[in-house]
Amino acid sequence: MSATLIYTICTDGSPFRRELLTPWMVATLVDFYINVFAIAVWVAYKEQTWITALLWIVMLVCLGSITTCAYIVVQLFHLSSNDPVQDSLLRETDRVDRKLKIRCSVVMGRILFSVLGCLMFAILVYTLITDGSPFRKEILTPWMNATLVDFYINVIALSVCLVIQFSWIKLSAYYASDMINYMSRTSYVCLCFQMTLFLCMFSIVQATFNCPIGNIFLHILLCYNV
Repeated sequence: MSATLIYTICTDGSPFRRELLTPWMVATLVDFYINVFAIAVWVAYKEQTWITALLWIVMLVCLGSITTCAYIVVQLFHLSSNDPVQDSLLRETDRVDRKLKIRCSVVMGRILFSVLGCLMFAILVYTLITDGSPFRKEILTPWMNATLVDFYINVIALSVCLVIQFSWIKLSAYYASDMINYMSRTSYVCLCFQMTLFLCMFSIVQATFNCPIGNIFLHILLCYNV
């Protein structure tokens, strides 16, 4: 991602130009930052103080998947060779009994991710109506491509997290197969929106059935002890 960022700056100049903010670029950025928010939930849960959590979240917003990869590498270095990989998702204080303390109802989390999913769906519909189809070559500007690369690195990070914690393996395999088939016949721009909607719906389902990952994605204020 660092190489992509440097290359795009060298070949296409600064990203802070008004002409880059086409309707589909704006929609893609909203989609991207919804996924960044999900990762920020995990970071806020993992960090022991609000200061370090805030620092990492600011870096996530500014640098995207570069920060995501750096944070994951740091967490993996905290594990010993005998620790299971899923321990990287938990705080050290939660690794003994594998239970996360919930101080409030999951209703807040369900509402939050429902609103985010509906917001992204509304933006998608609005952009389709006002700007037409995303299947146009002129939409794929250098900075749009860089944004999509950044987006999919975060999608990979979220997908690995789901694979590690998701006990319903058949559903994970089904969705992975469906995603591959979908990519083979549609533009990767539209897949961005599918992944975000899936992430929000997945979080609601996880909270409903009290699955482990639901406690990470849905309790930014519930599981975090200052």
